[in-house]
Amino acid sequence: TMPTFAYKAKQGPDRTVEGVLTADTRAEALSRLDARGLIPLRVEVHVGGTGPGQRFAAGRVRHRDVTLISRQLASLLRSGVPILRALNTIAAQSERPRTRALVESLEAQVRDGAMLSGAMARYPGLFSDLYLGMVRAGESAGKLDVVLDRLADTRDHEEETRRRVQGAMAYPLLVLGVGVVTVLVLLGFFLPRVVELYRDYRMLPLPTRVLIGLSRAVEATWGWVVLGVILAVAVFRRLATAERGRAWLGHLALAIPGLRRLVVQVDVACFARTFALLLNAGISLDRALALAGDTLRNAVLRDVMAGVRDRSVRQGIPVSQAMRSAPHLPLMLVNMIAVGEEGGTVDQALLEVATFYEQQVEQQSRLLVSLLEPLLILVVGGVVGFIVGAMLLPIFQLGMGL
Repeated sequence: TMPTFAYKAKQGPDRTVEGVLTADTRAEALSRLDARGLIPLRVEVHVGGTGPGQRFAAGRVRHRDVTLISRQLASLLRSGVPILRALNTIAAQSERPRTRALVESLEAQVRDGAMLSGAMARYPGLFSDLYLGMVRAGESAGKLDVVLDRLADTRDHEEETRRRVQGAMAYPLLVLGVGVVTVLVLLGFFLPRVVELYRDYRMLPLPTRVLIGLSRAVEATWGWVVLGVILAVAVFRRLATAERGRAWLGHLALAIPGLRRLVVQVDVACFARTFALLLNAGISLDRALALAGDTLRNAVLRDVMAGVRDRSVRQGIPVSQAMRSAPHLPLMLVNMIAVGEEGGTVDQALLEVATFYEQQVEQQSRLLVSLLEPLLILVVGGVVGFIVGAMLLPIFQLGMGL
């Protein structure tokens, strides 16, 4: 589908008309308006926004595309290129149609007199409150290129941390998934045909009888099993989106000993880097704590940080002191912030904390994989071995004359 352009144009000396049209590019949309005898006042591409269709379009713009736009815009602005020309250059270089449409929309709004932050605010699905707050701060201080560069760096660090965790879990989940599918196929489809060989046996061994019972149960109820798995996934997704569900999942993640440390480290690394970025940009402590706290993925930790913010702002105490009485927060984070408060270098202390915990996440991920891989292989191999052994046991007994 071609992008949709909303336009406002003059028709004659006194009349102004508005409407929408579809075109491959903004230049083509301008040509069509000119062919109709209209004088364009505003032509905008709808990518994102608040409507359902616009949200769908915004979803096609990837996280890394926004990061790339930020870095390219920072580089062009730092080189002295005016913002309109910079946006036009980025749009011309964009290979993905949705990304190009987004940049063209931002360019059109800025050309109409909007600030870049105001233009981005129309697409909340793409630009978070944190991102917009940073851009506004950069515009006010005249350091938009510096802010955009730091935003791109922060997004890259977040993406890299997330990729490490996902990569660490990919292989164990693959082994587990293949093992489960293999066992279900053996029990539901292969074993019922082998059981016919044992029809004349009067007394089968206990493992074989257990296996045959499981096989008949799976064969008779495999449809219900699939339906149950689908319902379980749907319930889990519902819990992950509901407020109470997120809180319950957050408590569960922090209650599992092996997972708790990794969850805290990932969230603290993201929070510390974001908090440092906001403070360095000159954003107030209250606002910086609020925005950085929203980056925490665990609902429990997010509530903890909201409590830290309330105590620090309302009681007028240092952030480190408010954190000391808060649960789940690592002592290193508290101590480093306290040292930074004493020396006036909180942002530098937070960056050191972020770097430390990002390294810890990588080490913990590797350790988790090194433990899970052999454990899962042993479990899956043990189950498959039990199935094969139970199937062959009657034949062995018959050969031994038992």
